[in-house]
Amino acid sequence: MHLRNKIKKIFSLIFFIFFFIFFLPYSILMASEEAPYKVMHKNNIYEVRHYSDRLVVQINKINDNKSFRQLFNYISGENSKAQKIEMTIPVTQIKIDNKLFMQFFLPQIFTEETVPTPNNPNIEINNIKEGYFAVIKFSGRPTDKNFEKHVQILKKKLLENKILIIGSSIRATYNRPLTPPLFRRNEVMFAIDW
Repeated sequence: MHLRNKIKKIFSLIFFIFFFIFFLPYSILMASEEAPYKVMHKNNIYEVRHYSDRLVVQINKINDNKSFRQLFNYISGENSKAQKIEMTIPVTQIKIDNKLFMQFFLPQIFTEETVPTPNNPNIEINNIKEGYFAVIKFSGRPTDKNFEKHVQILKKKLLENKILIIGSSIRATYNRPLTPPLFRRNEVMFAIDW
């Protein structure tokens, strides 16, 4: 019995070493390029970021998996140039004109003139104009309940600080689906008048 416990401990140790060396770094972030921003203000609840103009590829969200897959197919070469495009972070979801969209940010090397046209008629390229965004970070699964909880926290704090919210909340996710909840980076964002 004593030998069996030692063997279990050794196998557990080997598994955790393997996990932290091979799986965890791969599972943390979906991509290497993040939409660039400058932090303008930070407190213990949120930060205010300034983003420059950014191109996104977006689709009217039907369900998470189908929408994600169609956007992923676009960056995998289903576009007018059959060009593979590096995935960037975050993946965002936002309501525009009462329609929910999922968006992938495009790498900075692209302009409106050079970005490949989607082959899929449901996908469109959009230019998000520069602006200021209030952002609250949270870990855990990006469930609707967890997202809405942080929407309310951020909204309340912005109202207390007399900061005008412009538009609807934005859900931003940064990690692969298999990333352990403790290591996930999720955000709620609001465009604001700063």
